[in-house]
Amino acid sequence: MGLGDCAFRGHIDLFTHIESAFGAASFDLFVASFENLYDDFLCGTIHPTHERAPLRGEGFCATFAHFWNLRFVEARKIRRPAHTKSAQAIAKILHSVAHIEMSAIVLALDSAYRFRELPRGFYADWLEVAHDEIMHFKRICALLSELGFAFGDFAVHDELFAALCCTQDSLELRMGIVHRGLEARGLDANPFVQRKLADTELALKSAIRDTMDIILHDEISHVHKGDVWWKSCATRPFLQLCESFRFRLAGKILNESARLSAGFSESEINELRGFYSQKQNPRERQL
Repeated sequence: MGLGDCAFRGHIDLFTHIESAFGAASFDLFVASFENLYDDFLCGTIHPTHERAPLRGEGFCATFAHFWNLRFVEARKIRRPAHTKSAQAIAKILHSVAHIEMSAIVLALDSAYRFRELPRGFYADWLEVAHDEIMHFKRICALLSELGFAFGDFAVHDELFAALCCTQDSLELRMGIVHRGLEARGLDANPFVQRKLADTELALKSAIRDTMDIILHDEISHVHKGDVWWKSCATRPFLQLCESFRFRLAGKILNESARLSAGFSESEINELRGFYSQKQNPRERQL
């Protein structure tokens, strides 16, 4: 995109355009709308106006679920493959990753839409994250296609959508629980998924590894953004969020180096490790 492209774009309200993107009839149309929005933002011809209150996030979640007619089940009912010897087993693992990336698109764009009267850098960060997550999702879907599968072929859980809904009224909770918490849990999971997929003999092995490396690199940046904005408004220690949120905010084995790069301190990492080692099931209480 050159400067000439920017010159012909009109002034557009950021939030109105995000609503329009979420109202798309298909994922491809959503992506096209988002790309126009993001181009406008980078050109400086799209601005937040803060004139109208945001719509509730439940509708955005429903829109994305409808794109693929997703089948939701409780997370504990989703069976993880015990091996990686078949194309279907690999597809199930990749499908779980695709679901996380798809949900992350909604979460990032909803954060750019939902929270008002913030510095332009805030909106720049979460639009960038949404852009990255779209690329991740498309890469995983391409790998699924090579295996003969598509996103939506397997059931998914709605924990990430639930996290969106229960944090939509608080910038502190959204930044802490979702972007610093659940995304950092993805940092913990990435090496585990990589080790599991490394056992496969399929020709896609190197392409899968490269994609997971890209995701890990980008997710460190995403968690760091969450870390910065959470610290800008935090009123309580991070461990208190872990104590009160209904889902785990850390993996069973913490990716210490990635978490340090993303803004966690060594003391926080030790506290998280100790907390979750003593408490296998954090209290089931919605914030």
